Amino acid sequence: MAKLKITLVRSVIGCKDDQIATVKALGLKKTRDVVIKEDTPQIRGMVNKVPHLVEVEEL
Repeated sequence: MAKLKITLVRSVIGCKDDQIATVKALGLKKTRDVVIKEDTPQIRGMVNKVPHLVEVEEL
């Protein structure tokens, strides 16, 4: 199965609470944090909720 490299490129300061929770659920804490996740519909949905905060690369 494909993997996604997800990088937090913008701070969550000033974002809505649900967006902050989504970023936290992805495992991202600070700007420039990187996580590698399986490419599932659930992860894609989380990424689509905060596209302005994260950068996604397929591995």
